Amino acid sequence: MRHKTFKSSSQQISLVLLTFLSALLYFPRLLSAEKWCLSISVHCLSIYRFILSCICLYICLLLTSAIVSRRCSDLEVSSFGVMDGDQWDTTAEEVDNHLPSSSSSQGAYELNDVGEDEWQMVARKGNQFVINDQPFYVNGFNTYWLMVFAADQSTRGKVTEVFQQASSVGLTVCRTWAFNDGQWRALQKSPGVYDEDVFKLALDFVVSEAKKYKIRLILSLTNNWDAYGGKAQYVKWGKATGLNLTSDDDFFSHPTLRSYYKAHVKAVLNRVNTLTNITYKDDPTIFAWELMNEPRCTSDPSGDKLQSWITDMAVYVKSMDAKHLVEIGLEGFYGPSAPDRAQFNPNSYATQVGTDFIRNHQVLGVDFASVHIYADSWISLTISDSHIQFIKSWMEAHIEDAERYLGMPVVFAEFGVSSKDPGYNTSFRDTMINTVYKTLLNSTKRGGSGAGSLLWQIFPDGTDYMDDGYAIVLSKSPSTSNIISLHSTRVAIFNSMCSWKCKWGCKKKNPLEALFYHDDL
Repeated sequence: MRHKTFKSSSQQISLVLLTFLSALLYFPRLLSAEKWCLSISVHCLSIYRFILSCICLYICLLLTSAIVSRRCSDLEVSSFGVMDGDQWDTTAEEVDNHLPSSSSSQGAYELNDVGEDEWQMVARKGNQFVINDQPFYVNGFNTYWLMVFAADQSTRGKVTEVFQQASSVGLTVCRTWAFNDGQWRALQKSPGVYDEDVFKLALDFVVSEAKKYKIRLILSLTNNWDAYGGKAQYVKWGKATGLNLTSDDDFFSHPTLRSYYKAHVKAVLNRVNTLTNITYKDDPTIFAWELMNEPRCTSDPSGDKLQSWITDMAVYVKSMDAKHLVEIGLEGFYGPSAPDRAQFNPNSYATQVGTDFIRNHQVLGVDFASVHIYADSWISLTISDSHIQFIKSWMEAHIEDAERYLGMPVVFAEFGVSSKDPGYNTSFRDTMINTVYKTLLNSTKRGGSGAGSLLWQIFPDGTDYMDDGYAIVLSKSPSTSNIISLHSTRVAIFNSMCSWKCKWGCKKKNPLEALFYHDDL
């Protein structure tokens, strides 16, 4: 069933038209009278009947508007469980009954068709994301290898497949790599030297294909790890020129290596997409730039070296592109600046890796916080209930800190569980995903900083050989797909409805609008 808002202008037009029709019914009796000397009582009776008819029609319109408003209010409560925590267990079928039909090729849960003119940049407003001043909550996934697959004609179709399948369950944001340094099918063959074919066939294609399916991209600009080059490759390039480098962490401090990284940033941000003719830094398809995937600087537990690098690079990216959002790519570990929060770290080692969640995110130019969730890697490989307890407390701590200290949104940019873990089963995976989603929705319904999450990771059919244990193939995971679809529905309804204007120009806010902005709570 479709729910439409009565805009004040359309209401007024409808009222005028109905009034005009009523006039046509009654005025002919006046105009066709054979004698102008009919008694005044006859005229008064006709006028009285005409006025009475108009009043009745106006009351009908008011009742119709009230019914629609009440129906939408009921939809809010049933979809988001505002009044009762048990309402969160609404089935996907019940919620789907409220949605318009949709095409997977345009995003299954895109309630309002997005035209070219409305495909606008995601921005930040306080501790929430907005598009055209309307709140936007992230519901997405990771597929890091898109560019490498796109570079090869034989695997290129898998890029389209993963976007199509993700869109079919309502996922709207994808995080992927915008780097491949000195490796197989490298984008950057050496510092500042790029393979044009890889740029054109791979990254340009990924960005243009994402736009077709209304999926926005978080593009990571390099890696802390060796895969696809990363900081280790930059150090190798530096050593090849004779630089005296002793550690991969010199990537963060050596001025030459910093200049290599900045050159890469410049090349990507200023790239004109050969398929869309849009410069990357002007393309709304790109949700945000990520400075680095999971930066760590273990050689400096104080965190000063990494803090200096983040400070330099965040401002540099913003100086090149003030339109897009910027995030660091951190895992979320607490450091020396917040010793009282270290209790939430998964282990003592996490405090020594050179990152500092609160301090790092207070840097000028950083727009939102990122956190990763891997209880099976950080606590114990063996699946247990303690994993779920950790996930919940880990998320709540970071949402609280994003509100109290940072005043910005926080995205849980990677979360998952490996099928290779002892004791793993799909039921546990579904419980884990549900825990993440429900914790976020508890923040969403009060207008908190919990701004979204990104599954690690979605794979299309036929790519099992790439599976690191965390892959979710939607066609083979019906229960997981249903959970994702339900969450997508809830987020899409919230994103769509919370900016509705009140009917008939009244002063009171729409209930969901009041809930979102929570200024009346």
